[in-house]
Amino acid sequence: MRSPYSWLAYRDLLDRYGDLVGRLEWRPFFEPDEQSAKALAEAGGSFPYVAMSRAKHLYILQDVRRLAGERGLTMAWPIDHEPCWEVPHLAYLAALDAGRGAEFVAAAYRARWEEGRDICDRSVIAELAAGLGLPGGRLASAADDPQLRARGVQALLAVDRDGVFGVPFFVDRYDKYWGVDRLPAFAAALDGAAAAAPRQPAAALPEAGPTAAPGGDLGHAGGCG
Repeated sequence: MRSPYSWLAYRDLLDRYGDLVGRLEWRPFFEPDEQSAKALAEAGGSFPYVAMSRAKHLYILQDVRRLAGERGLTMAWPIDHEPCWEVPHLAYLAALDAGRGAEFVAAAYRARWEEGRDICDRSVIAELAAGLGLPGGRLASAADDPQLRARGVQALLAVDRDGVFGVPFFVDRYDKYWGVDRLPAFAAALDGAAAAAPRQPAAALPEAGPTAAPGGDLGHAGGCG
């Protein structure tokens, strides 16, 4: 949910390839804090992180606005204040447990990339939860829950095993696709050439096939990492 390219791929998937949504296994991908990074390393995993140059950052600002404009999307750049990415991503797991994972992802993407809100702010998560009829305190404090923490580490281990180094990242058995511009090829691989044509929009994103990793850091023009 951190990456603008992940948001663009999410919108493309819903708007153009809606019939594929329910066939995908959705895995969170987020930069771990010190506690999660330690647990990840102890479990034999790692998280790929590359610091971004100022020139690359400025390019991404231009590129994402261009790509959003091509899609008719209005975006608002959020400002992150010492973000803890466990806050929204572990809240997603809590929402998933309550059967509202898809709706939470939609609300979080909208809040971050269309409203410019800080989804690492626990009060924002509580508000999103309340809007979905979920207990705000439960989701807002998900990063404090040891069981959800452990599940978050397992999710990072799973994407590490798949060789995920950025987002959006799609995996179809042994074939991997990185970047929003690789979504048509991924769709085609799943359904044949006909799947590369845009489909009817999806009503909502279900909980879970092939893998899509919908969160992460900033990188090249078609993907982040």
